[in-house]
Amino acid sequence: MSHPKGMPPRQEGLQVDISKAETIVCENCGNASFIQAYFLKRISAVMSPTGKEAIVPMQVFSCGNCGTIPQNMLEQSGVGQESKIQ
Repeated sequence: MSHPKGMPPRQEGLQVDISKAETIVCENCGNASFIQAYFLKRISAVMSPTGKEAIVPMQVFSCGNCGTIPQNMLEQSGVGQESKIQ
């Protein structure tokens, strides 16, 4: 079986001790719980592969306490500095 370039082979039965994994916390307030949120991107008919306008949801997580979205998620979603869910 071939593996995607740069990806290590999958190890069957590998056990991960999740208690040793890093807990991600809010950059703004230090809270450790997040809620699902979505940015909606409008794709014009000119850019759409179907030739029709489309709305594409982009899932992110926002802090359950202050609403801040982690900066790396903002960068990956192409949203810029919109860091609060209103």
